[in-house]
Amino acid sequence: MGDSQLWKQPVTYAAIGATQAEDLLRYPPRGYRPLVRRARIGHGTRRFEFAWTETLSWGIQRRSGFDVEIADTPPEVTAQAYVPIAFDDAGEPVAPTRSGAMTFGPDGTPFLVPGDSAVLRIPMVGLSAISSAVRVVYVIDEPNRKGFGYGTLRGHPESGEESFIVEQFPDGSVWLTITSLSRPSAWYWWMVYPILRAFQEMFTRRYLKALAGPLADGLSPELEG
Repeated sequence: MGDSQLWKQPVTYAAIGATQAEDLLRYPPRGYRPLVRRARIGHGTRRFEFAWTETLSWGIQRRSGFDVEIADTPPEVTAQAYVPIAFDDAGEPVAPTRSGAMTFGPDGTPFLVPGDSAVLRIPMVGLSAISSAVRVVYVIDEPNRKGFGYGTLRGHPESGEESFIVEQFPDGSVWLTITSLSRPSAWYWWMVYPILRAFQEMFTRRYLKALAGPLADGLSPELEG
């Protein structure tokens, strides 16, 4: 499904993976605006499982109002994509945990992998939808920390990268962190930069709320186990 040629496009920025940098807010790539937002979205194993499976199947975007069209990507492209090695607190390598039958989200959508591309569309009442093409540039798959980062492709209103990371801490709490670096992708988008920033803030707030509601079986957040 999707644009069969989208996988051929390069991302429109140079600092690939920069949203993983701990000092991004202090030292962002020149000309880019960094943003980090974090919120507690629940508690317990069931919340964590729900949150990360939704995250790795474009659930945050869909729950925030986007139509997600996943582009066809040749298997050899995603097979050759770089997957970073994860480490535990002792510095030992952690093997990826996605394997076997755990390759699809609850709605049948395949879990995304580095190299996947998609077009995110924002429906606009009375206007044409705004389309934003993106490429998954990395996936985090640690026992208690999972998520991904995507970069912008040609035609996106912005140039940059955004990540969505779900974590569960020893006290059982589950958190979602949104990290981004961005700037308008063309002169005409610079002309409406304040509007772009307002949209970014609005959708960031939606992202942070997207996984915090009742679970699929109606379990309330207070009763999560």
